[in-house]
Amino acid sequence: MTDNSSSSTGPLLQLLASGLQIWIRRQCDAVGELKLELHGSALGLLRGRLAGVSLIAKEVIFQGLPLHHAELKSGPLKLNINLGKTGQSVNLQQSFNIEGNISIKDKDLNKVLLSAPWDWLGDWLAEELIGITPLGRLKIDNETLELQAPAIGQQQPTRRHFSVRADAGTVLIRHLDAEAEASLPMDPAIHIEEASLKAGQLHLKGRASVTP
Repeated sequence: MTDNSSSSTGPLLQLLASGLQIWIRRQCDAVGELKLELHGSALGLLRGRLAGVSLIAKEVIFQGLPLHHAELKSGPLKLNINLGKTGQSVNLQQSFNIEGNISIKDKDLNKVLLSAPWDWLGDWLAEELIGITPLGRLKIDNETLELQAPAIGQQQPTRRHFSVRADAGTVLIRHLDAEAEASLPMDPAIHIEEASLKAGQLHLKGRASVTP
C-alpha cells in the first residue's frame, strides 16, 4: 500500500492526515494506493474544523466492491483532535458530504456479481433484464453492457445487450433491442449523477453523505 499526504503545512496537518488515512483504511477491505490533500488552516484545525479533503485512490475494495480508481472530494469536516500524552487521535464528529468519480473494471464487476455477498444483485439483474437466473457473465464492450445467463437445454448462453445511464439518482440499464429496463437498487445516501461505459469499465460520478 502506498500513502501520500500533505506534509508542508505543519505537524498538526500531518497528524490529521495520518488519522484520516487510518480511518479510510478501516472503512475499506483493501487499498492499493492512496493520496490525500487536506484543505484548511492550522487555526481552523485548532477549532476542530477542516475545509475539506481531496482523495485519489487506486485498487480499492470497499464493502466487497473492487474500485479500480476513485477520485473524491469532501465538504467541510468537523473533527475531534486528541493531542494528549497518552496518545494522539483524530475522530470525525458528524456526517459529511463527498462528491467525485469512481471506475470499476468489467472483470472485477463480473467476479463480484457471481460471488457472495453481491451475487444477489447479479441474479436480480439477470431476472429483471433477461428473465433467467442465475447470472452467468457480465462484459463491457465499448459503450455496451452484455449480460449472459445459462439457457436450459442449450449449449450457448442467452445474451442480451444494454446501455447504461444515470437516472433519478441511480443507474438505469436499458435493453438495446427491447423495452426491458431496470434501475439499480441504491442506498438513499448515494446519488448518481453520471454513468457511462468505456474501455471495459463502468464509470460513475455522484455524491453521497457519509456517517462516521
